[in-house]
Amino acid sequence: MTQPPPASLTVTGLGYTAPDGTTLVRDVDLDAAPGETVGLVGPNGSGKTTLLRCVYGTLRPTAGTVHIGDTDSAALSVKERARRIAVVPQDAPGAFGLTVAEVVAMGRSPHKRFWEQDTKDDARRVTDALTRVGSAGLADRPYEQLSGGERQRTLVARALVQEPGLLALDEPTNHLDIRHQLELLTLLRALPATKLVVLHDLNLAASYCDRLHVLDAGAVVASGRPADVLTEELLEQVYGVRAHIGAHPTTGTPHIVYIPPKEAS
Repeated sequence: MTQPPPASLTVTGLGYTAPDGTTLVRDVDLDAAPGETVGLVGPNGSGKTTLLRCVYGTLRPTAGTVHIGDTDSAALSVKERARRIAVVPQDAPGAFGLTVAEVVAMGRSPHKRFWEQDTKDDARRVTDALTRVGSAGLADRPYEQLSGGERQRTLVARALVQEPGLLALDEPTNHLDIRHQLELLTLLRALPATKLVVLHDLNLAASYCDRLHVLDAGAVVASGRPADVLTEELLEQVYGVRAHIGAHPTTGTPHIVYIPPKEAS
């Protein structure tokens, strides 16, 4: 199976109100062009994960639409959506009794009928994906015995073998050490798929994302290139912190140095 082309993403007027009546996301418009890496940033509780779940279909929006290319995502079956969107969640349930290779191979299921067995080509894809995320040596390890970082890389490998047009990632650098954070984000940026990624580390977001959408209290309050969005005024307004923002000495991207509260007076 050949790699599908990257998919565009268009979110229009999206809102989500929880069953208890709490509005978690309100009137969000955002887009991602084919192949772009687009970041969702904002403080805890700002609606990033809820918005991402609405995009990939775990939650059904209570308002607005999500289009993958020209197709309304709400019109897709679960399997059709899984052929277009791969997900790397922040926390995944355990896969008791499965090896790492078996977990990664689950990414092929959207492309198969339920009675079809894995093939040699599927096995090759699994090996290639684990190698790309630096986990080739984990293939035969029980998934439940992995560290948090090893599990995260396994889930990214599973998404790679799914071969999506759109990749939705919720804190993909969570649990990873600095080396693996940089290697993973470099790999993701090089993938042909369109990437929509939730990140907490604003310096990583500035370095690896083409554009950012900043959420606060469920609404998008700023959108654009990192250099245009990440300002000292915005950080104080949205995050309640003071910072100095300069240019990274190597990449030229925005580089944030936070001012501890005791030094802010």
